[in-house]
Amino acid sequence: MLSKKIEAMLEFYNKGLNAYKQRKWDEAVTAFREALKIVPEDTPSAIYLERSLAFKETPPPDDWDGVYVMTEK
Repeated sequence: MLSKKIEAMLEFYNKGLNAYKQRKWDEAVTAFREALKIVPEDTPSAIYLERSLAFKETPPPDDWDGVYVMTEK
């Protein structure tokens, strides 16, 4: 059984992930930030927040399939 805190965080995380997949970067950033307010140590939210901010500045190509390609190690 999940705690109320985790359930609330997951609600924002899922909203962020859906926005991310739809290339709605501002919505994704907002949702991941809200998830991190609830659970600051949530690594997936932090990663997707970073990626959303990067894609907002430099969007992926039109034929982007949602896969993130690392450019540095």
